[in-house]
Amino acid sequence: MNYCTLNISQEKRRVNKMKNCLVVADPNKCIGCRTCEAACGVAHSGEDFFNTNVSKINFNPRLNVIKTAKVSAPVQCRQCEDAPCAKACPVNAISNENGYVSVDKDVCVGCKICMLACPFGAIELASQYKDGEVVDQKGLKMSEEGNPTVNGKGRVVANKCDLCQDRDGGPACIEVCPTKSLKLVTYDDNNNIVEKKDDDEREAS
Repeated sequence: MNYCTLNISQEKRRVNKMKNCLVVADPNKCIGCRTCEAACGVAHSGEDFFNTNVSKINFNPRLNVIKTAKVSAPVQCRQCEDAPCAKACPVNAISNENGYVSVDKDVCVGCKICMLACPFGAIELASQYKDGEVVDQKGLKMSEEGNPTVNGKGRVVANKCDLCQDRDGGPACIEVCPTKSLKLVTYDDNNNIVEKKDDDEREAS
């Protein structure tokens, strides 16, 4: 049984059971409306958008819709099994466990090396929030009490798709897409799609 053919209400359970799942987009269906971006930002904000000061809202979508003259599609983490970002991270803040690539934001130092290593441009830096407040960046100097000083800047860490692991119902982007251009597939499914497309293009030429 292919767990990635189940409906969205079961996606949370499916992702936990199966390794190497990723969200893919059909550029022929995507209309570039960016609803997926909005849903992603809201799903990861932990905020009540109707009763929160706009300046304090944590809104950092983990995917970005790219538009060209002919097509549009979101760019997001491919959950690489042999993740280059995890290999490149100097502090081992990125790991590949339970079927997706995750970032330990408490360990990440915001060095941007993972951004350079990602072949898909799917990682960005974003402010780290805790209890609705931006986490202060620790300085290199030590206080008289022996604690790292705060340099007055907000801490920034790597930000990427986590398949909405903490959300009931699975990835928010899939649930809200008005044209159903997004779906969760296994790596095997994705490879088969790519191979079929290549075969079709060769036959057409």
